[in-house]
Amino acid sequence: MKTLLINPVLNKEIKLRLRSLKSFLGILFYLIALGIVAIGFIYITMMNSQAGYIRPQESRMMFMVLSMVQLGLIIFMTPGLTAGVISGERERQTLNMLLTTEQSSTSIILSKLISSVAFLFLMISASLPLYSIVFLYGGVSPGVLLGTFGIYVITIITVGSIGILFSTLLKKTIVAMIATYGVAIFLTAGTGFISLFFMNAFFYGNTTNVAPYFMIMTNPAFVLMTVFEPNMQEEFVTRTGIELPFWISFGVSFIVIAAASLWISITKLRPNMKPSRRGRKKDA
Repeated sequence: MKTLLINPVLNKEIKLRLRSLKSFLGILFYLIALGIVAIGFIYITMMNSQAGYIRPQESRMMFMVLSMVQLGLIIFMTPGLTAGVISGERERQTLNMLLTTEQSSTSIILSKLISSVAFLFLMISASLPLYSIVFLYGGVSPGVLLGTFGIYVITIITVGSIGILFSTLLKKTIVAMIATYGVAIFLTAGTGFISLFFMNAFFYGNTTNVAPYFMIMTNPAFVLMTVFEPNMQEEFVTRTGIELPFWISFGVSFIVIAAASLWISITKLRPNMKPSRRGRKKDA
């Protein structure tokens, strides 16, 4: 386990990502974008408020807006950071050299994933001071904050694993990136539209339909909304008959997707490098 987490590949990737000027500029503009959203919301709210201050309900709304914007930025940035980690090595003609080292396929894939998501974890950690503004006005509990960042972590790992999967299977980085963005858009916008279609088209009287639940449970934006407003799930309980909280089904489904993506990536990284049985018999 130690060799999987501490190896030359991970050491090199971490240094390349965190020492470059682009990384720090990325964090800077990321925080500027979130800061503009937070300060702009406070300014507009105070201008429209007769009392000239922010109530806890408005502070809660600011937290929801800030969290949804950050989730959108995470979903937008993760494919760009992970979809080229293997295909990029292939395009630079350094993948074969990497595969001839003593590093196993598992070590290479996990190192690429960890180095990519570590930068995103650094970005969301850097945004914590912005959330302290919300706590000044009240309206948000620490449990909601922990649940929000938990969804961030699961989303980053899963979308990053999908990006590495396409980067391993596809030869071109641009194609892998488009495929990863397509899956990310489907998990957010696509599942939402399909779930609403099933709810409105196949709901008659007291009948129940479980299809909307299984579609929407993989939607990180909707699950994040249920963390803010737990009453939103009551409508789905009535329509689907399933009382399991969305955050549980979301976590389990995304962990399964991430594990399956990483397993396929590991097995396909060296598809033609398995020793034959005849060769092993001769060695014996």
